[in-house]
Amino acid sequence: MLIPILLFIVGLLLLIKGGDWFVDGACAIAHRFKMSELIIGATIVSIGTTLPEVMVSATSAFQGISGLAYGNAIGSIICNSALIAAFSMTVRPTTANRKHLIFPTVFFFLSSFIYLFSAYYFREFTRVTGAILLGMTALYMVTSIVATKKMEKNEPQATESASEESEEAEQKQRPILLEILFLILGGAAIAIGADLLVDNGQILARLLGIPEVIIGLIFVALGTSLPELVTAITSLIKGHSSMSLGNIIGANILNLTLVSGLASTIRPFDLPAENMISGIPSSLVVDLPVMLLAMLMLTVPTLIRGKVSRVQGILMLAVYFGFCIFSFTL
Repeated sequence: MLIPILLFIVGLLLLIKGGDWFVDGACAIAHRFKMSELIIGATIVSIGTTLPEVMVSATSAFQGISGLAYGNAIGSIICNSALIAAFSMTVRPTTANRKHLIFPTVFFFLSSFIYLFSAYYFREFTRVTGAILLGMTALYMVTSIVATKKMEKNEPQATESASEESEEAEQKQRPILLEILFLILGGAAIAIGADLLVDNGQILARLLGIPEVIIGLIFVALGTSLPELVTAITSLIKGHSSMSLGNIIGANILNLTLVSGLASTIRPFDLPAENMISGIPSSLVVDLPVMLLAMLMLTVPTLIRGKVSRVQGILMLAVYFGFCIFSFTL
């Protein structure tokens, strides 16, 4: 029992550190090609914080562990919204830019419709569904880049200061071989970490008698969401909690489109049916409704009021812990 737990933790640490190295290397190389800070943030950083989930779900799909692939994506969305964002709200309520939140919120629920249609109507995730979700990922990234370019034009002063910072950073940048090494080491650490996490998560599930989907929904989801948690804490310390909210909604979109889309494209899988409630898979009765509830609680009051509140955060935390308790007692 001790060895699988230790290897599971090692896998998590490799995922986190590997993601950090990968993003550092990718951003440094992007700077060399004169990519702006805003474009790098909208593309490389947003994908980089989701790389742990991508690799875990892809590895699970290759190995035919569908419960883990499904649970990791849905669990990460629940964890990001009802734990990490809720924690930020509870500690430091803040105003929110409704204009910047409308598009990602609408895009998330549009992607959710496609995902939920496959889950409730077909009870499976096919390659066609995966291809559509991956197409949504590409659409989201392209739209983000276009919106970011418009933002750059509308904020020339910010762009100038960003370019000055970029020039200063360029003078202090590491040798390109070192940046490439960071990129390679980061990718390797993520791949090895994902493999350790999936293999030992499956072993722990068997030893503890816990369904793989629960391991994915709770433990793996929490572990792979640590980059978002670090971003949230850093943003709180620096007084930029609204930045954390935007990062979390973006990460949730990629969890639904990129992570789930890649997993079902690699190997189509049926909706997990290890736990049943009145003859209906608990995924349909609990997991997906909680995912939607968490996102609705996160976005709707924020868009209406233009700010987040401590009460909103506390209620969402209650939903998360209630979900965890229910999942273990089911």
